[in-house]
Amino acid sequence: MGEIRVGTASWTDSTLLASGWYPETAKTPEERLRYYARKFPLVEVDATYYAVPAESTVELWAARTPKDFVFNIKAFSMLTGHPTKVSALPKDLRPETDKPNVYPDGLRPQAYEEVWSRFLSALDPLVEAGKLGMVLFQFPPWFTIRRDNKQYLIEVAKRCAPLRVGIELRHESWFKDDNAAETLAFLREHRLPYVCVDMPQGHKNSVPPVLAATADLAAVRFHGHSDKWTSRDIHEKFGYLYSPRELKDWAPKLRELAGEAEQTHVLMNNCYSDYAQRNASQLIDLLGAK
Repeated sequence: MGEIRVGTASWTDSTLLASGWYPETAKTPEERLRYYARKFPLVEVDATYYAVPAESTVELWAARTPKDFVFNIKAFSMLTGHPTKVSALPKDLRPETDKPNVYPDGLRPQAYEEVWSRFLSALDPLVEAGKLGMVLFQFPPWFTIRRDNKQYLIEVAKRCAPLRVGIELRHESWFKDDNAAETLAFLREHRLPYVCVDMPQGHKNSVPPVLAATADLAAVRFHGHSDKWTSRDIHEKFGYLYSPRELKDWAPKLRELAGEAEQTHVLMNNCYSDYAQRNASQLIDLLGAK
């Protein structure tokens, strides 16, 4: 069985800070990250979806964590085709528009290329420290299974090489009927790590929890099963605490997945209060993970 790393999708959420999970001695960002990294070997950075990080910030992440700690970085929204706030773009790359949001085709080609360059170069401190796990490309619910979208997945991998990417697909067409086998075969052919999700079912953007390793790295993200999944309140949407029974049922599935890959990353994304941290600790105990 390959190595399993378990972590959470945040260490700075406001409701986590208010939950009392951090001790009184961890009052600064540096102290909190150091404390988190003593508890878990892996974390996912969500802030990079909303803005290209400053390289100086990434340097601090690398400096404040143990040698074998790993960061997964969520790709900037512009790079996954999501609407991006104009104010989130570097000032010199912002288009002249009155609209609050912009899509990739709303940027000059040179500006779009520069966004890619700056995003990837900002990750250099983690690469140099050997602490970058993968760059998570979470595609929007309208990113369907079609030829040009498949080509974009290949393009993403080439742009990021030699960095490892992770592919999270959020439209049911990728997994409907025979498409599931086609999707996994395509990802395997191009050695693209597939990111499985556990999430509420029966919604427009629901995808099934298909567990599969399509490269040397496998990943599972746990979004919870909130009955308020359609809420615009992010804490209502992800405010779900997995029961011990649910996690116990997942443990053998995760072990089986880890048998198909060199590394398996398990991220609790039920980020409300200390839910993710509590569930991640429970999974570590169940899996006998690091």
